[in-house]
Amino acid sequence: MTLDIIIAGGGRVGFETAVLLDGRGHDVTVVEPDAARCDEIAEEYVATIIRGDASDPDILRQADVTGNDVIAGLTGEPGLNLAICMEATEMNPDIRTVARIENRGQEGYGQFVDETVFPEGAGARVAANEIEGSDVRTLADVTGTLDIMEIRVEEGAPAAGKELRSVRFPAGTLVISDDDGDAVARPETTLTPGKRYVIAVEPNVADEVMNLLRG
Repeated sequence: MTLDIIIAGGGRVGFETAVLLDGRGHDVTVVEPDAARCDEIAEEYVATIIRGDASDPDILRQADVTGNDVIAGLTGEPGLNLAICMEATEMNPDIRTVARIENRGQEGYGQFVDETVFPEGAGARVAANEIEGSDVRTLADVTGTLDIMEIRVEEGAPAAGKELRSVRFPAGTLVISDDDGDAVARPETTLTPGKRYVIAVEPNVADEVMNLLRG
């Protein structure tokens, strides 16, 4: 499903998240106050760019907050991220909200937003996964740069309905659990659409694995 997403903050985390989401086929708008940074992002052609402060209601209207599915406050200021998300919810009660936090001690923010992310633990992929929703969850800080993800297989994906032995996963991929999480995946394990599987993935092949399982 294609999502319309607003990212508040065009710094490293915001930009890398926008790149990932654009690569997954979503429509992304980045709101960033710094003119030079806006120009840099615009040159990459990964998102619509709006220069301004995302906590300004007029800027959120310009970004069409009422017509978007998700807003993610990914600036380096957790308080600002929270304010942006709460303001967006006032303007669009149905919008999904994701706020970047600075440390895990700020998880109390979760009572005001749908999801919080601590991207320093595992990079922009964590933020992208939370923005997309619960179909893919990354377990951050497990081991180095290795991603351990829980992925729901999408109907119609290339690997959907196939046994593991018949799916050509790229080197650097290990399917860990079967669809109920009670057993280690085996060659005869079937990747059933709608079911979730725990998978270890090296970062350089993560997008290929996502394409096989999500389409």
